[in-house]
Amino acid sequence: MTALNRVPSLMARAGTASALTLAAVGGSIMVPGLATDASAATIATKALQIAASKKGSPYQYGATGPRRFDCSGLTLYSFKKVGKKLPRTAAQQYNRTHHISAGSRKAGDLVFFHSGSSVYHVGIYAGKNKIWHAPRTGAVVRLERIWTRSVWYGRVS
Repeated sequence: MTALNRVPSLMARAGTASALTLAAVGGSIMVPGLATDASAATIATKALQIAASKKGSPYQYGATGPRRFDCSGLTLYSFKKVGKKLPRTAAQQYNRTHHISAGSRKAGDLVFFHSGSSVYHVGIYAGKNKIWHAPRTGAVVRLERIWTRSVWYGRVS
């Protein structure tokens, strides 16, 4: 038996464990108010990975996967696979997300492209000013740099 395998039995005998002990052995610590943020980050990261796994899938207007997608179909599909329901269109998805600033964006957040007050495109933020998206007819799902400042950000909760 390794020292790491003995830790749980030692903690059980002691009856209590400090947060540092739990962290050192890879245990989890419940902190009020943070569990939701942590699980949201995990869900967003998983949705991002699902979108990335669809690299090369053809764009098709109105398609929601699993082999073809339009922009909002890709985001809908990716979040549905991790248990989060989104509405069908980019504009409806924008209205359903928690709006955040560019400075607060994280991988897995949604990026909404707009003209004036109208949202016309959506992708999933991948970090480093890039998104996974299904751009247009004749294209495929791909990672691409954000090409405009006319974007808003939303977090799926």
